[in-house]
Amino acid sequence: MSDDNAKVVHAIALVNGTPFTDMPVDLYIPPDALEVFLETFEGPLDLLLYLIRRQNLDILDIPIAAITRQYIAYIDMMAEMRMELAAEYLLMAAILAEIKSRMLLPRQEAAEAEEDDPRAELVRRLQEYERFKTAAEELDKLPRCERDVFELGGADTSTVTVRKVYPEVDLQDVLLAFTEVLRRAERSTHHRIVREPLSVRERMSSVLARLKDKPLLAFTELFNRREGRQGALVSLLAILELCKERFIEIIQEEPLGELFIRVPQAAPA
Repeated sequence: MSDDNAKVVHAIALVNGTPFTDMPVDLYIPPDALEVFLETFEGPLDLLLYLIRRQNLDILDIPIAAITRQYIAYIDMMAEMRMELAAEYLLMAAILAEIKSRMLLPRQEAAEAEEDDPRAELVRRLQEYERFKTAAEELDKLPRCERDVFELGGADTSTVTVRKVYPEVDLQDVLLAFTEVLRRAERSTHHRIVREPLSVRERMSSVLARLKDKPLLAFTELFNRREGRQGALVSLLAILELCKERFIEIIQEEPLGELFIRVPQAAPA
């Protein structure tokens, strides 16, 4: 076997089924065919804020000389790649140079005490920009329609049975409602000559009878203000006893809402 036949040909490209093993001599690759942007900024203030935060500098005490040097190095690089975006950055560079010059000029002690810090206006603009930027980032995190959530249209929901889940009623809620009943009962005062005995069992029967006529009763409807505190206490004991025996149940339409009394509903199969 000859040496030529023993060589293995490796193609660097395949064009219309024809393999190419050598790089074309006249191949031209423009210098900006591939650009990688490591950091993108929305403006000169965004760039300044990035330079300050990257070095954990105090925004109220900006080292103008160091920040200006880094800023100029960045816009020099940007001007080579994207000249049309350099104008507003050059304006900020001029402002930084002016501030740096004002800080380098010798000043008398009396004038120095009265004159404001040359960086004050820049610090104010940076702080204001940072507040708006943080607010925009927080808004962007919120769910957005057609990005995070999508509307479902055309679905037939008429056959869907939704079972409402009521919040659990705590004994504390019942006692708070009973306190309001007592407060109302105290407003209605009258004299009694003969005390009528009040029976918890009779009151339990009365509550069940009322539920037959009206399946859902407000908690306060089961108390008669004319009976005073004693009658209110008997009604409360009757309600609690019926709940204990599971003849009735106490529900709320929503947490911390009004209490209602009803006959327990059968659980769906």
